[in-house]
Amino acid sequence: MGGVSAVRRFPVVADLTWVTAGAMTANVAGYLLQLLAGRWLGVTGYSEFASLLAVQLLCAVPALALQNVVARELVRGAGTAALRGLQWRCAVIVALVAAALVPLVAVTLHVGVAATAAALGAAPALVLLSGEQGVLQGSKRFRALGVVLGAAGVARVAPALIILALGGGATLALWAAACGIATAAVLARIVAGAPSARARNEPGEVSTPGVLPVLRAAQVQAAMMALSSADLIVVRIVLDDVDASRYALGTIATKIAFWLPQAVGVVLYPRMAQPTHSASAIRAALAVLSGIGLVAVLGAALAAPLAPLLAGEDYAPIQGLLWLFALHGALLAVLQGAVLSAIAVDRTSLALVTWLGLVVEVTLMLALARSIPALITTAVSVAATTTVVVAVMVLRAADHTARPEPLRPVG
Repeated sequence: MGGVSAVRRFPVVADLTWVTAGAMTANVAGYLLQLLAGRWLGVTGYSEFASLLAVQLLCAVPALALQNVVARELVRGAGTAALRGLQWRCAVIVALVAAALVPLVAVTLHVGVAATAAALGAAPALVLLSGEQGVLQGSKRFRALGVVLGAAGVARVAPALIILALGGGATLALWAAACGIATAAVLARIVAGAPSARARNEPGEVSTPGVLPVLRAAQVQAAMMALSSADLIVVRIVLDDVDASRYALGTIATKIAFWLPQAVGVVLYPRMAQPTHSASAIRAALAVLSGIGLVAVLGAALAAPLAPLLAGEDYAPIQGLLWLFALHGALLAVLQGAVLSAIAVDRTSLALVTWLGLVVEVTLMLALARSIPALITTAVSVAATTTVVVAVMVLRAADHTARPEPLRPVG
């Protein structure tokens, strides 16, 4: 039994390694973009850039939902051609919504229309990119998925960094990043190619993909991503430009702790979708995510003195808070693992708890928080409470699903 367990475990470790390498490449590129943008744009200009990146992340929610749905439906037997048709339908819908949001976002955040259009204009390309990543994930082609993740991160960041280095400013950098994402989507389509033989699992009823499953997954993912980004948008309202930029730079530690264990959910997602393995897969995922989060918090505390050296002395006031920013990201990573399992089995009611957490966080921040320590403390407290509640609900639901029905006496 031990040998069989080791054999089964090895492919999972290899898959995690490939996806982690790709995700880390993309994340390091993203952190480098924010770090250098913070230095080159200065404390007065970086806040606009960071806020629009946060808005772009929120608009990428349909893309993340599509990836999960494509992977799930491919495992269940849906055809790749039909799923790619779904990708294009979703991309068109996202493009229309993004265009309508441009003036609203520009007025709300007090940013330029051109910069806002650049940030939101990348959303349809993100949908197509994530759809192809879903094809690779559902086919269990994790090596190719890791390559696409890394290449997409570099393609998005490199053009923006070049523009910033040449003094092009935030607007041109955001347009360059959007072009890079579109290029990455084309590359992902080439890599995914025809469906792998591994995509054809056990025979059964082939599901017909549609937009509705994506919408159900999107509202779960939207709650998660809104909770992870709301603080960065609120600071533009309650803080001045200097402190808002300092807070925005601190969230780099949040993003590191949040995205560092991304591969765990990606690789364990197919097991989460199977009732007989769901409970064990969820427990394993939450345990690994918690362990990685602890390491991230300790790392942030130890690396805090380096923050002013890397970003500039203007950011020295937040170095003592970096461990709190990392704790925020670590808690959100555990919450992400829990809600991902809900998407895997199409159990979307759990999103209500996350939406409630979002409302509480924004309300408390707008009403009470007027400093960086107060804002990040509020974010951490709400994230901790929400994570505990959702994790308990997910585990109880998984245990109930896996437990066989008791025998009942006849008559």
